[in-house]
Amino acid sequence: MLPPYSDESLEADETIRKPPKSNNNDFFKNAVSNFQYQICTHPRFWLFTFFLFFQLVVLIFTRNSPFPFSVHSPPSPSEITVFTDIQAPHQGKNVIYPFGDSECEYGRVYVYSLPSKFNKDLALSTCDDLDPWKWQCGLATHDGYGKKSTDLILPGNLSSAWYRTNQFSSEVIFHYRLLNYKCRTNDPDSATAFYIPFYAGQAVGKYLWTNEIENRDILSNKLLKWVQRQKYFKKYNGLDHFLTLGRITWDFRRLGEPEKLWGSTFLNRPQMQNVTRFTIEKAPWDANDISIPYPTGFHPHSEKELTQWQEFVLSYNRTSVFTFIGAARGDIDSDFRSRLMSYCRNESDTCRVVDCAVVPCSNGSSEIQKALLSSDFCLQPKGDSLTRRSVFDCMVAGSVPVFFWRRTAYTQYDWFLPKDPGSYSVFIDPEAVRNGTASIKEILKSYSKDQVRKMREKVVETIPRIVYARPSGGLGSVKDAFEIAVEGVLKRVKDENEWKEYVDMGS
Repeated sequence: MLPPYSDESLEADETIRKPPKSNNNDFFKNAVSNFQYQICTHPRFWLFTFFLFFQLVVLIFTRNSPFPFSVHSPPSPSEITVFTDIQAPHQGKNVIYPFGDSECEYGRVYVYSLPSKFNKDLALSTCDDLDPWKWQCGLATHDGYGKKSTDLILPGNLSSAWYRTNQFSSEVIFHYRLLNYKCRTNDPDSATAFYIPFYAGQAVGKYLWTNEIENRDILSNKLLKWVQRQKYFKKYNGLDHFLTLGRITWDFRRLGEPEKLWGSTFLNRPQMQNVTRFTIEKAPWDANDISIPYPTGFHPHSEKELTQWQEFVLSYNRTSVFTFIGAARGDIDSDFRSRLMSYCRNESDTCRVVDCAVVPCSNGSSEIQKALLSSDFCLQPKGDSLTRRSVFDCMVAGSVPVFFWRRTAYTQYDWFLPKDPGSYSVFIDPEAVRNGTASIKEILKSYSKDQVRKMREKVVETIPRIVYARPSGGLGSVKDAFEIAVEGVLKRVKDENEWKEYVDMGS
């Protein structure tokens, strides 16, 4: 938390001096007449008049110019061709650039133009380079949102809002949205914060399941060398810079011990110690890690589509008490997901199971959607790490999440989820489930219909905050996860800058 500072003016008081009184009634008339004659006949008067006229012409021109923020040139081709359908900000129909700061309360973002090897070239369009999960290919399709879904349960004309979105695609989505962001600036001198569009998750992903450990750091090391040469990075040593990590934070924190050789060392490098990073799972001790929601398949094009979906999930007829979607992990001792799988199968009258060892679950499917829409609650144990995408798939479907570890959501996504965990979710101690002193079925059935309805309403109310809208300009008056995240960083940087200025003035 930033220290408080005073909003009072620090300027010294000025003494206002009044002109002496005069008993001569003609004094002011003579003075004004003499002043007019001297000024109008002085050559500098006409130079000054010309200067004011020139300034007026420039002002009129810039207010009608397509570059209202500055007279700098438009973005370079390398900035606007990362995705085939990205337009320069001044050309995009959905992008609004206000003349003032009313729509950019916390300032503007400057997006670095990196060589394509750091982003575009990593967003693969083929399936040959990211084994063992070939569904990671094609991340750049539809600006990171993925291919269109065609087999889901959808009301009205909502099919255009659903995609087969990769859970690791946030790097691409944030890059696209920021290039078209209403508070983006092409003038770095006017920026509050600076965005580094490096696809770190894709850079390390291709080497995570190989023995080529040194290759995991090659591209990130080159990126850091590039960044630290930038004068704006040097100014505050990266304090006003941020980026997006498409994977969990642990994929970038490799330690030196032989048994802990997972991931890259990207976040351990000195250059990254001040940089803010969005990640789908953060380290609890690192204030520079900001957890953002996993991308789901729902990306509304308008506020109307969002409202239509919310009404649909609120009124859907749910026939199961709870559901579990996942896969058992036989290679993990005392795997809790295996226990839940067995438990649900034994409680088939109240629980619906989707076994991801049988049904493809990676990018969403009709089986997953049916199970979530049909159930009041959805069980959310930790995944291979503490968090999982299924939490957000569950909530988008209007189902109430049931957590067994607090770090799966409560201490992760505090910018996005309701402050009161009990208002939208249920928590059950996993040890009580293991030792048989707690029954998941009995706990969930103990909630009245009115209590379940209120929790579902809170979940549905939260949907806009956990989804990434499809339009480059967002959803108008409704803020989605992207806008909440970026505004949060801008506010934090602005507050830090104001505090530093206050301290400097007092020193």
